[in-house]
Amino acid sequence: MKEWFVYIIMTAKKRLYTGITTDVERRFKEHSGKLPRGAKFFRSDRPKKIVYLEKCRDRSEASVKEAAIKKLSRIQKEKFIKSSTHLLQD
Repeated sequence: MKEWFVYIIMTAKKRLYTGITTDVERRFKEHSGKLPRGAKFFRSDRPKKIVYLEKCRDRSEASVKEAAIKKLSRIQKEKFIKSSTHLLQD
């Protein structure tokens, strides 16, 4: 059974993008343009770093968490990231 992750990427312009994947490193490379299939979101604003990463039981759980995060406002997302135990430090 594959491991699924929900992640938030901060872009060069400080925008936030939320997604799910089974391979975080590959997905970040895709978004960065180093591999094909990156999200259109990154065409005008390159990804800078992953600021949140959480392992999920399965795709369903990852999708539910992704949807919940996407419903948050920018301010709520920033608070969520700062208060999370899944925060990735520099």
